[in-house]
Amino acid sequence: MRYTRPRVPAENTRAKRVGESVRKEIASLLTTGVKDPRAAGAVVTRVEMTGDLRSAHVHVRLLAGGDNEARRTVLVGALRRASGLMRREIAQRLGLRHAPELRFVYDDGSDHLTDVERLLDEIAAERGAPGNRESR
Repeated sequence: MRYTRPRVPAENTRAKRVGESVRKEIASLLTTGVKDPRAAGAVVTRVEMTGDLRSAHVHVRLLAGGDNEARRTVLVGALRRASGLMRREIAQRLGLRHAPELRFVYDDGSDHLTDVERLLDEIAAERGAPGNRESR
């Protein structure tokens, strides 16, 4: 019997391709086109496009100060205000028929990983501390 590779829907792979292009363009616009200082230090981690390419969930992080909830809120608000400019530029640069609606979301996944790593380091330090029963 011959092995047949499962088919991936064409719109799924296209949405991923366009999402990656949108991510690159937004990253470029954040360094050159967006003048709002509240958006400074933003990094686009990933973009998830809908199948019809009309909507994009843009996941962003801060280079520094990501643990400050107020700073996160200010960043997302500044990016939402700049979304009109970004939509227009993305549609022109990528030659899209429709400019995708950009929905900005703070990506705190890496912050959780950092917290877990910090806790694991604390546990390791406690286990290795002199006078601790487990280290004997």
